Amino acid sequence: MDRRNFIQLGTMAGLGVTTAGIAACTSPVIDKNADNQTKLPEKFELEEMTIADLQQKLESGEYTSEKLTRLYLDRIAEIDHDGPKLNAVIELNPDALATAGEMDAERKNKKIRGPMHGIPVLIKDNIATGDKMMTTAGSLALDGNVEQSDAFIVKKLRDAGAVIVGKTNLSEWANFRSTRSASGWSSRGGQTKNPCVLNRNPSGSSSGSAAAVAANLCSVAVGTETDGSVIAPSSCCGIVGLKPTVGLLSRSGIIPISATQDTAGPMARTVRDAAILLGALAGSDPADEVTKLADENKKVDYTAFLSKDALKGKRIGIEKSFLAGHEGVTGLYKQAIVTLKALGAEVIEIELLKLTKELGDAEFDVLCYEFKDGVNKYLAASRSPVRSLAGVIDYNRKNESKAMPFFKQELLELCESKGGLDSAEYRQALKKSLSSRTMIEKLMSNNRLDAIAGTSIGLPGCTDPVNGDYDTGFYFCPPAAMAGFPHITVPMGKVHALPVGLSLMAGAWKEAELLGFAYAFEQATLFREAPAFLENLPEPA
Repeated sequence: MDRRNFIQLGTMAGLGVTTAGIAACTSPVIDKNADNQTKLPEKFELEEMTIADLQQKLESGEYTSEKLTRLYLDRIAEIDHDGPKLNAVIELNPDALATAGEMDAERKNKKIRGPMHGIPVLIKDNIATGDKMMTTAGSLALDGNVEQSDAFIVKKLRDAGAVIVGKTNLSEWANFRSTRSASGWSSRGGQTKNPCVLNRNPSGSSSGSAAAVAANLCSVAVGTETDGSVIAPSSCCGIVGLKPTVGLLSRSGIIPISATQDTAGPMARTVRDAAILLGALAGSDPADEVTKLADENKKVDYTAFLSKDALKGKRIGIEKSFLAGHEGVTGLYKQAIVTLKALGAEVIEIELLKLTKELGDAEFDVLCYEFKDGVNKYLAASRSPVRSLAGVIDYNRKNESKAMPFFKQELLELCESKGGLDSAEYRQALKKSLSSRTMIEKLMSNNRLDAIAGTSIGLPGCTDPVNGDYDTGFYFCPPAAMAGFPHITVPMGKVHALPVGLSLMAGAWKEAELLGFAYAFEQATLFREAPAFLENLPEPA
C-alpha cells in the first residue's frame, strides 16, 4: 500500500501527515572529481538476461538451473548483503539449490513444465511459503511465523517449475502501519535502497521485489498491491510491473490489507517476462471466492498478445493533469504521447483523476475496516507468535526501540478501533469506493477508449526515516486500485538518473491488451537499462 495516494488526496490530513524535512533530505550534487559509483564486482554474467535467454542456455546445456541459482545467490551476497547493500532480500531459501537440482533432473528426463521451468524467482515477504522461510510482512511481531503450506500462487509457481530463491523486503505491513513511514523500511528487514541512486527511495510497498529485479538479483519477482505497491516501486526502480484485475490471481496465503483491492502481480525487466510470469500465477482458487471467474478470463499464453503493432488504430486516453508539473517528468510524458501517436494510436485528453478524486476518503475507510478483519483472520489461522491485530500493536509497544525506532503505528491503532464489516460506515464507504468502476467504464465508453495512460508516479524521493515519505506528484494508481482494474507500468525514461514509468490501465480482464500496448511502447523506446548504483544524483551535464 503506497500512502502517497492518501497524501496527494488529502485523506490523511487529520492524521498529521507531514512533508517536512524534504530540503534536509535532498541529496547533494556530487563533486565533479569524486567517484559517484559504488564499487561492484566484475560484470554479472546474467546481467539483464530474460527468461527466454535463460531457457536457451538451459536447453543448450550451457547452464543448469542449479548454476543459475548459485549465480543469483552469489549476486545477492555481493551487492545486496555487501557492496551497495541494497537490502532487497529479507531471507534466502535454504532449499533453493535442492529445488533447482530437481528441476535439472526433470529436464534431463525430458520433462519441461513450461517457460518458468528452472527459473529463479523472488517473492515478497507477505506471501506464505510452506518451507523453512518465514512470512512476516516485515514485522518483528511475526518473527518466527513459518507457515505449514504455500500460498496458492506459490504452489502455482512451484508447479510451473520455478525455483524460489528467497523473499524480498517490503514496507512493513505493506506500508499500512504509519502515516509517517519511509517506504521500503521494515523492522525485520531494515531499509531497502533504490539501485539507480542509492540514497533515493525505491517506493513501496513491494520495494524489495522492485529493487531485486532492477539489480538483477533474480529473473523476475512477485509483488503485491492494494494501491500502488507494484506500480510505484516498479516505476521508481525502472522496471515493468503489472497489477492484474482483482480476481485473476489468488490471495490465499497472502497477509492482507483489503479483500476488495488486494492482488499479487508480476515484476520484471521486460514486458515479455511479466507476461510469462502472469501466465504462471493466474487461475481460480476455491479458497478465494473473488477468483471464481479467473479460469474463464485468463489467457493460456499472454505472450501471444505481444506485438509491436498492438497500438495501431487504438484510442488511448491521456490523463490531462499530468501535462503540467515537474518539467522533467512532464517532458517524458509528452514525448511518450508522441511515441504513442507514432505507433498508430489516437490519443484523447481525459481527466480521470478529477472524476475519482472525491473517493479517497471512502477508499481509506474501506482499507481500515478490511485490514482489521483480514489480518485478524490471517493471524488466527497462522503459526505467528501473535494471533491478532491487537497483539501486534501490543508487541510493538513493548518493543518500541526495535519495532518502532523511527515512526509509530497510528494506522494499526486506527484500524483496531474500527468495527466489523457489518458497519454502516463500512458499507457506505465500500459502495462509494466501488463507484470508481462505473466512472471508469463510462469514461472509456463515452470516449471509445481502449486504455488510459498516465505517469505512474513522480521521481523517487530521498529516503528519510525520520520524516518519512513525501509526495512527488503524478500518482496514477488510485482509480485502477479502487476499481480492481488492471494497470501496467513500463519505463518511460529518466530524469537525473531517476526512472519514471508510463502507466496504462483498462477495464476488468484486459491484461492481454495492456501487455500488448506496453510491449509496443517498450520495443519502440527500449528505455530499460541496468542500474548504475550511484551514491548521489549525478552532476548535471
